Amino acid sequence: MDKEPLELIRLLLARLERISVDSYWAHRASGVRGSLLRALEKLEAGRPFQKSKLEPLISKGFDILEQAALEKSS
Repeated sequence: MDKEPLELIRLLLARLERISVDSYWAHRASGVRGSLLRALEKLEAGRPFQKSKLEPLISKGFDILEQAALEKSS
């Protein structure tokens, strides 16, 4: 897999980790983080991971970040 998606996953994982535990979105972020971590481990080990499963995970992660930011700003 390209280096760019791996870096994007790492960045997304770091951002999801920073969501406050007081946030409604923290629990949702935890689930997505776990799935992204498993995907990253597979990719880094050179094992196959379906791109069709990875794209929705990344998208969901960004959605959660957006919602957490909106919650924080209100």
